[in-house]
Amino acid sequence: MAISDDDIERIRSSVSIVDVISQHVQLRRTGRNWVGLCPFHGEKTPSFNVREETGRYKCFGCDAAGDIFTFVQQMQHTDFVGAVEALASRAGIELTYTSGGQQRDRARRGRLVAAMDAAVEWYHQRLLTGDDAGPARSYLRARGLTGDDVRTFRIGWAPDGWDALATAGIASADDLTAAGLVFTNRRGRLQDAFRARVLFPIFTADGEPVALGGRILPGSDDPAKYKNSTETPIYTKSRTLYGLNWAKADIVRRGVAVVCEGYTDVIGFHRSGVPLAVATCGTAFTEDHVKLLKRYTSKVVLAFDADAAGQGAAERFYEWERAYDIEVAVARLPDGRDPGDLAQSDPEALSTAVDTAEPFLGFRLRRLMAGVPADTPEARARLGERAIAMIAEHPNANVRRLYAGEVAAQLGLPAAEIVAAADRRDRSARVRVPSRAVRHDRESAEFVALCLLVTDWDAIAPWLIAEVFSDAIIREVFDLLVNAQGDVSAAITAAPDHLRELLDRVAVTDVEADPEAEARNLIAAAVRRELRAVPSAADADRIGRDAEARRRLEGIADPAAAAETAEWLLGWLADRAEERVGGG
Repeated sequence: MAISDDDIERIRSSVSIVDVISQHVQLRRTGRNWVGLCPFHGEKTPSFNVREETGRYKCFGCDAAGDIFTFVQQMQHTDFVGAVEALASRAGIELTYTSGGQQRDRARRGRLVAAMDAAVEWYHQRLLTGDDAGPARSYLRARGLTGDDVRTFRIGWAPDGWDALATAGIASADDLTAAGLVFTNRRGRLQDAFRARVLFPIFTADGEPVALGGRILPGSDDPAKYKNSTETPIYTKSRTLYGLNWAKADIVRRGVAVVCEGYTDVIGFHRSGVPLAVATCGTAFTEDHVKLLKRYTSKVVLAFDADAAGQGAAERFYEWERAYDIEVAVARLPDGRDPGDLAQSDPEALSTAVDTAEPFLGFRLRRLMAGVPADTPEARARLGERAIAMIAEHPNANVRRLYAGEVAAQLGLPAAEIVAAADRRDRSARVRVPSRAVRHDRESAEFVALCLLVTDWDAIAPWLIAEVFSDAIIREVFDLLVNAQGDVSAAITAAPDHLRELLDRVAVTDVEADPEAEARNLIAAAVRRELRAVPSAADADRIGRDAEARRRLEGIADPAAAAETAEWLLGWLADRAEERVGGG
């Protein structure tokens, strides 16, 4: 732990989990809980529950669960320490670090981000005022970028010198090296990583500068047209999207993100009144990118040649759609035109391309059908076979059947046969999603008793012992809650992995029940189970006590004697348990 336990508890008691989650989810009060649509998966019926008293949340749709720190970690894609720091800042709490190593790591990250920020500004000013930056300014003007665009996106210019940045004195050599801005050449001297390039700073979603992307000017003899920062302690390509810091608010408001291939494509969308665009940083679009965008939207529009990667890409996109409940569509860009060019010549086309984006499978089929001649029966049959193979990759049977029907109508083939063929091929092509574990019945009496231990400990705890529970898993959870005196957060912390899902449900499930009546019902059920298990041979004393248990069991419903009867039966159950342990 890098932060003292006392500070963590101060945050937990000072910051309302409902207030924090309400910044991301529209919640309404329902009984003891606050309920809303889950921010971690798409749903139309609210299944996301928040309980202020326990400081826990739980989604009964996707099983996301945790406390205030977990929520911030999941929403901001940060580690535990980062979540604590964010909440401490919100609450005005000064933190005490107990682990020097982690504190040094975070201090180092701060230095590297500061070094990158200083470099971004140095390069930016060089573009704005440097005599050697004239060709770069002309290039950007030719691409339609104004001075305001340059300032908004903090575009820079790396001069054509070996060590201009390294000798500028903006940060220490160690920090510049660790941030990927300079390196030591074969002669043992520091050398700039970027030379004679227009630079596009890359920021995290929170606006921290972490990397640079560089482009040579037209006519340069450098064979590498683009150059990106290497991965560093502050920059991971597969988890970073260029432009997300500028686009995220509009993505949330519009409910869609546009993914491009290049930095100027992103800027082109923004200049054209479509501030929804982001771009990968020299890598393919990955699952980590999907997870990052899922924080803001459930629809992703691809503004590049999405069909180029073929079947492998299709399977990934379908799997991501199922696993993260997102929709992947493709913008209908004019053939051969990239967003950066369209921003100059036809900016309205970019908005139209996003508004008319088509589902990924529909896009692929349209490309296939338009690109292959089907002027003979043989050609139509071959095209139908290729279309069937493409349709069969989709995991949803209804989607497959609808597209198969469209293909059949277009090619003049029997619809029933095309649909059947797609379904047959589906057996080998379908993406499979792991099924969830079996859940305990939220309405069972034993589950209700666990919930009451959390919400009304004093009323129900004296009437419960482990022997009243027949479910072994619930009995384990009961023991954890007893050891934690009903503190569900403490019980979850102490719980092994196989018990946490059930405890997460207990933490947020709202039950309306009489604690003593629920306890008496459990005691009665446990006594009946125990009596059915009485061995055929028993001593006289046991026979007598069992007979008394049967007699008292009949009177447990009498309000006047219910408490006394339940207490006696509870003692009888405890005695029987001791006898089993002792071999009696």
